[in-house]
Amino acid sequence: MDWNGEIEAARARIAGHVVKTPVLEAQGFGLDHPVEIKLEQVQHTGSFKARGAFNTLLSGDVPEGGVVAASGGNHGAAVAYAARALGHRAHIFVPELAGPAKIALIRSTGAELTVVDGEYANALEMARAHEADTGAMQIHAYDAVPTVAGQGTCMAEWEEQGLKAETVLIAVGGGGLIAGALAWLQGVRKVVAVEPETSCALNAALAAGNPVDVDVSGVAANALGARRIGEICYGLAARHLARSVTVSDDAILAARDALWRERRQLVEPAGATALAALMSGAYQPEPEERVAVLVCGANVAPDPLG
Repeated sequence: MDWNGEIEAARARIAGHVVKTPVLEAQGFGLDHPVEIKLEQVQHTGSFKARGAFNTLLSGDVPEGGVVAASGGNHGAAVAYAARALGHRAHIFVPELAGPAKIALIRSTGAELTVVDGEYANALEMARAHEADTGAMQIHAYDAVPTVAGQGTCMAEWEEQGLKAETVLIAVGGGGLIAGALAWLQGVRKVVAVEPETSCALNAALAAGNPVDVDVSGVAANALGARRIGEICYGLAARHLARSVTVSDDAILAARDALWRERRQLVEPAGATALAALMSGAYQPEPEERVAVLVCGANVAPDPLG
């Protein structure tokens, strides 16, 4: 597949619909080297997910039944936002563990919302049933070409903004964001996958030699809680990923707190997970290695403004 062509087409398609998110180079965080940071949490609905949602909706005709998506929260909010912006109906299925802040965000878009007992996988099962019953377009959170190409625009944009780092750390749930980065970079820069110890579908898949089911829990489970890594991500990671590391919940929370204290960036645990690998030492750069971190989500719970 011509991934660069897919991502360039996605960039043209979603231009004007998404935010060009800012970047900064920062000292601090207990590190002895500067780190480049892309603040993707200021994207529409508070995460990178709007990129893939808009790309999917603009890639073809949307049926009369509208669109349907299963989500841990951020993807659902992005699909609902994009659907409203483009004049389509949306039905979003989320697990209860998505939490009240993300559930309220989705409701605020006017989308129809069903809250499901269990995990993301249970929400996906119900979304697929809805698709079969209504003919709605399913927008997968991470394992579909238009989704991955849309997320890949984030890395393409970052390079255009002057990214200098040889190594980029990216948090992983189902794998859409890191798959997009890997698809765009094709090994030109080192990409390091960072996952919570208690929700590490990509790490487990790489160890097993194929995608496998994992248990999901922990402070970032409502954003990084995929039970199985996407096939697209696994294929790209097997070819291009430099390294996969895991971090503890305590490390994630420490990174989240540091982003607020040192840069006044309010992020959810998933959004701080990549930085946690640097702060905790799970990933230790070489002495002259330039590193970058993608901060990817801002939907904290509870909502700080109530």
